[in-house]
Amino acid sequence: MNLRDLEYLVALEEEKHFRKAAERCFVSQPTLSGQLRKLEDELGVILIERTSRKVLFTPAGEAMAQQARRVLKEVRELKVIGQSFAEPMSGEIHIGLIPTVGPYLLPHIIQDLRAHFPKLEFYLYEEQTQVLLKKLDEGELDCLILAELEGMEGFGSLPLYQEPMWLAVPSWHPEANVAQVPFHHLKGKRLLMLADGHCLREQALGFCFAAGVGEDQRFKGTSLETLRNMVAAGNGMTLIPQLAVPGPEEGGVSYRPVVEPAPGRTISLLYRRHSVRRPCFNELAERIRALMEKKLAG
Repeated sequence: MNLRDLEYLVALEEEKHFRKAAERCFVSQPTLSGQLRKLEDELGVILIERTSRKVLFTPAGEAMAQQARRVLKEVRELKVIGQSFAEPMSGEIHIGLIPTVGPYLLPHIIQDLRAHFPKLEFYLYEEQTQVLLKKLDEGELDCLILAELEGMEGFGSLPLYQEPMWLAVPSWHPEANVAQVPFHHLKGKRLLMLADGHCLREQALGFCFAAGVGEDQRFKGTSLETLRNMVAAGNGMTLIPQLAVPGPEEGGVSYRPVVEPAPGRTISLLYRRHSVRRPCFNELAERIRALMEKKLAG
């Protein structure tokens, strides 16, 4: 038994498909299948029921896959420990970002981070919040950059910046004629929202509930860009994080700051509390914080 066999087992358990698992592990399908058969022979138990239509894991296979996942996580931690003591700002770093942050934040920071920390290799992953939290907890990711919400108290947190929300309306809308929109002006109106699973949806709903603003139930967006295009088509209004605002007027959409109060969200770097890479996270957070302070002030 070796670590590579455990990686094959975990990949197959998650993909439930030999070809996809083999592609994920960068080996041929016969190689992956053959190694798993050898693993079964070594253990003396059947781990996988092979049928022409699907892959089924036996109870022994499920138990082995869970344990293999823990073993691989500990091996990764051992490598990280050695690296963190030798040179904290070097090696691979796997960062997860939510869809309402990644595409709008990264263009402002990634080139600077590469130049400032030349020995770090950045790997970036975009998923919804709950998927990222699970991957962070299981050691698949080193840290996350996302909007901080309740329920994240089990992780360490380094605040990066406070991001205001702007109102996006069609360019012909009355609110497009003012410099700022007091939140109470939206009372009784309905806003377009993202679909369930996006943390921005929960935050926007919280602000709207407090201000007496409702949700437009006719449509739920899968991304900020979908919401933006719905507004451009004249089908409503929505709240957009400031970094996603291209300019006051663009593409048939007008963007205006919301005030009294100004809705916003805290974007933070999350990490496992006992991670030995805390010095690396501290330096990353400090650099991002400085970059975003200038950007948002501008």
